[in-house]
Amino acid sequence: MKNLTIKSWALDDRPREKLITKGKTVLSDAELLAILIGSGNKEESAVALSKRILSAVEGNLNKLAKLNLENLTAFKGIGEAKAISIITALELGKRRQFEQLQTLPKISCSNDVFKLMNPIIGDLNHEEFWVLYLNNSNKVLEKNQVSKGGLTSTIVDVRLLYKRALELCAVAIVVCHNHPSGKLQPSKADKDLTLKIKSSGATLDIKLLDHLIVTEKTYFSFADEGLL
Repeated sequence: MKNLTIKSWALDDRPREKLITKGKTVLSDAELLAILIGSGNKEESAVALSKRILSAVEGNLNKLAKLNLENLTAFKGIGEAKAISIITALELGKRRQFEQLQTLPKISCSNDVFKLMNPIIGDLNHEEFWVLYLNNSNKVLEKNQVSKGGLTSTIVDVRLLYKRALELCAVAIVVCHNHPSGKLQPSKADKDLTLKIKSSGATLDIKLLDHLIVTEKTYFSFADEGLL
């Protein structure tokens, strides 16, 4: 028995034709994924296979984007070429989000920082520490990754952090890092580092406005919680 290809389906069930006649927004995630992979396996159609893959990640596209080549090819009917197509499509979607952030905004509250940084570090499986350099209008001059660490920690060189602040003539900064565990509460190390950054900035007359701990869905703000 041959693989159940999209071409063998009834016309009304073909997601490519559905996209052409009704538009992309009417397609389900499974139908869009089915167009990417093109065919299923001997037992199931591309849509059925796509539904099974999505079910394995609880229908969450962010979780799907975390699957690597080995994870994806573990599904019967997904070979290396199909897995690469899925990874590529999701990466393009992520980069599209980054392009929308190229005009860096004015920071007026902690949620502005979260919306800026969540697409970058929210779903990572390792910790990264970033800094936003601001001018006197709280507009972002630049955003930089200061360090990249392991599953539970990252090392930050405060001297390098402020070296770039001086080069940009920044008057304020916001720092943030992610917690891959999803836990929002700051550790003692997080609190100690925040105080170190704040006191170092005070010497240079560069104000630390906030420190955010970012997870996939939400964040913790030191400023909002009165810890600055």
